[in-house]
Amino acid sequence: MKNLYFLLLLMISTLSTAQSVTGILRDKDGNAIEYANIIVLKYNLHTHSDDKGRYYLTNVHIGDSILISHLSYESSSMVINSGNFEGNIISVLEEKRIGLDQVVIMPDNQALSTISKIDVLTNPVNNSQELLRRVPGLIIGQHAGGGKAEQIFLRGFDIDHGTDINISIDGLPVNMISHAHGQGYADLHFIMPEIIDQINYGKGPYDADKGNLATAGYVSLKTKDRPANSFFSSEYGSFNTRRIAGLYNLVSSPSESAYVATEYNLTDGPFTSSQEFNRFNIFAKYTKRMSNNDKLSLWGSRFFSRWNASGQVPERAVANGSIGRFGSVDDTEGGNTSRTNLVLNYTKFINNNQFIKTRAFFTAYDFLLYSNFTFFLNDTINGDQIRQKEKRNIYGFDTELNYKIKNIHNYDLLFKGGTGLRYDDVNNVELSHTLNRKTTLQRLAFGQVDETNLFGHAEVTLTCGNLMLNTGVRADYFKFSYENNLSTLYVLKHNDKTVISPKINIQFTLNQSTQLFAKFGKGFHSNDTRVVTENQAQQILPTAYGVDFGGIFKPYKSMIINAAVWYLYLDQEFVYVGDEGIVEPGGRTRRAGVDFGIRYQPTHWLFIYSDLNMANPRMVDEAEGSNYIPLAPTLTNTGGLSFNPVKSISGGLRYRYVADRPANIDNSIIAKGYKVIDFNINYSFRKIMVGLEINNVLNTDWNETQFATESSLKNESKSVNEIHFTPGAPFSVKGKLTYNF
Repeated sequence: MKNLYFLLLLMISTLSTAQSVTGILRDKDGNAIEYANIIVLKYNLHTHSDDKGRYYLTNVHIGDSILISHLSYESSSMVINSGNFEGNIISVLEEKRIGLDQVVIMPDNQALSTISKIDVLTNPVNNSQELLRRVPGLIIGQHAGGGKAEQIFLRGFDIDHGTDINISIDGLPVNMISHAHGQGYADLHFIMPEIIDQINYGKGPYDADKGNLATAGYVSLKTKDRPANSFFSSEYGSFNTRRIAGLYNLVSSPSESAYVATEYNLTDGPFTSSQEFNRFNIFAKYTKRMSNNDKLSLWGSRFFSRWNASGQVPERAVANGSIGRFGSVDDTEGGNTSRTNLVLNYTKFINNNQFIKTRAFFTAYDFLLYSNFTFFLNDTINGDQIRQKEKRNIYGFDTELNYKIKNIHNYDLLFKGGTGLRYDDVNNVELSHTLNRKTTLQRLAFGQVDETNLFGHAEVTLTCGNLMLNTGVRADYFKFSYENNLSTLYVLKHNDKTVISPKINIQFTLNQSTQLFAKFGKGFHSNDTRVVTENQAQQILPTAYGVDFGGIFKPYKSMIINAAVWYLYLDQEFVYVGDEGIVEPGGRTRRAGVDFGIRYQPTHWLFIYSDLNMANPRMVDEAEGSNYIPLAPTLTNTGGLSFNPVKSISGGLRYRYVADRPANIDNSIIAKGYKVIDFNINYSFRKIMVGLEINNVLNTDWNETQFATESSLKNESKSVNEIHFTPGAPFSVKGKLTYNF
């Protein structure tokens, strides 16, 4: 009895000494360190630092050892003493080379976010196109002189310019719904790579806070609050390629920062007819951290681009020698576009476990594009050139509550709930038959689009030991309105639809080296307003059902492997073909595949990485052998290495491979695959950095984009259906000089 009494007193004493500690992580310059891992070794308690560098630990005892680790900093450890329970523990971490040995797999970490951070730190982005290439398995292609949004391929999808991928930056939607050229048009050229801090992504329809278009996945970019330094950069390369860029820190203090960045690009390109491409960007951002830790950020940007294009050339014209690979049938293609953005983000901290994020945004957008895909098929005299044009304003806001409840019977609960609005006011959406960019021969479509999306989402994340369960649901309401200005009468057609999208994510962390996950979700992409109203389409919001099984593994301290098997089913792939002003119902489709990626660091200065993505995309309702999905990728592989042997030298070798794929439904026309290798190296001394970039090192002849198109050349008596392609850039060199201050 006496021993039992003593044991009870010991237990009460132990419980009474368990307390909470708070800490702040800083670098040597006083900047906050976020996403660091903090682990109480004895009990395997863990957390990570937020964007203020803060972390919170509960049930900590005197004498407990705490380990702090981060990809870019030396690990730090400390032993808790009585003084640590009073105020904040301030830790200053020393910078180091990034090391995979610092990666700790924890239950509250998402596998793909870990891979994303490694990729950005080891292989910095050099241009706006590479922002999307940072997503493993995502392939892009440019086919209109550099000014048009890239064509995107991911998980067995030919996404066109953004139909099945949701892209945003600081919460600002990039995709243009009901666009003059195609649904979900996502032109990311208004962003400079130097201002990007994080590139987050997800594959499949599994995130409750991601709505329209997030079927194949999403890409979420975050801009820097506080750049490390100001700089001026000048680049010059092949084909009269030039770029001048600069960033200047206007204000930099512990509680306040402001900077402005700008760039100007121009190039003639490798084509026989000069692209005369030019692009101007300016971006300014202000961030304020309040005394109560609330955070306000405001940024604005302006973008303008103008270009000429040689279009897609038919194989027969190159084969018979009438034009070269970089020639053109109609060199009057091209266009211009501009975008102005204003984004306000405010985070209100209620207490250590509750905060509210609110965002408001505005975009003003202009678009003008001239194309000719069929040459003289429809008009044997004037040709088939078309003009696509629109003027758009986007208004939107959203707000989200995050509420964390820690240690309820050894469970942690995180509740997230939000609501918002996006309204697109699109004026003079036009498709016209034109001649030489000057003469309007016939207006084929002309009208006004108004599209409203009201949404709400809620999710609960339960963490119990090594198990994390996330359940969520999203509700979207759409109202579509279209006024046909070609009608002599006032005709305003409208339709509306509501969709509910449930999600379940399960994650189990076996140990600090193995994490498994299962994901189930329902998503959707909206159809073009003109499809919905003009045709009263039944499939207004085609549903996507997805499932993923996979994991992230760390078999050795210097190696990380991620793998997944997945399946995605779509109710309907109704597509508005803006080039022709028609609707193409694609029917039901299914896709299944495997993703595999590896990151390996054999030495402290060398990283090797590779991502292999396989897919089997098929139409459900078509006969076997005639059920291929045109241009859908079946096998892609990207990878390379990056090196940094000494502090002053860095660089990398990158490759991308795309296998042959069907260009039509019966696979009788093949879009040829390719493999391209790029290289870069940089040398830094004091405040100056000199860089050399070599693209297409082996000078491979490759087709960047390809389409099976029926066309007629001048004086041809019969049309031909064959591959039309835009040639990929040949061997090219670009030098770069940067001064940091």
